[in-house]
Amino acid sequence: MMAHGPSGAATPAVPSLPAPDLMKTTVTFLQMLAEQNTRIAAPANLKLMLVRAENISVGFYRYLYTAVGGGYHWIDRNKLDNASLATIIQDPKVEVWVLYASGQPAGYFEVDGRQSTVVELQYFGLLPEFHGLGLGKWLLAEAIRACWAKQPGRVIVETCTLDGPAALPLYQKLGFVAYDQREKEMEISG
Repeated sequence: MMAHGPSGAATPAVPSLPAPDLMKTTVTFLQMLAEQNTRIAAPANLKLMLVRAENISVGFYRYLYTAVGGGYHWIDRNKLDNASLATIIQDPKVEVWVLYASGQPAGYFEVDGRQSTVVELQYFGLLPEFHGLGLGKWLLAEAIRACWAKQPGRVIVETCTLDGPAALPLYQKLGFVAYDQREKEMEISG
């Protein structure tokens, strides 16, 4: 297909990219201003191991991100090229912790300590096949402990209505308090 430019000369048409799919959602911003003394026992019926993935590879991170967040329309990190993503996840002040159950990845969380007084629980979740086993509450308690280990003035996290229905109540149950809520159109296709 040819288009005609201002001079009338034919120029090849540039195919237009499809518009991203947008979905309205409510984003809730939560914070914790003091460390809670919350100890949650790990489920006893599973062989669990929680390991910090030091200098995590981009490929493994992308696997975790997609496996955990794919059903919830997580796409932000997929928009980054490998070098940009590596700059974030391999920063010494960013920690990625991986939960293994019976030797296989079951979930992960990411702690972003790049701000001096605020630590953000950036991403958190379980692979779908590990939902309903009692792991979420325990893993969130461990994520909160990892955040407070950096000794911030506050810990923040955000969730939205595209996340699982248990996300917001679980954050609140373990001590996070909402400080803002906004309606937002989120892109749900990459």
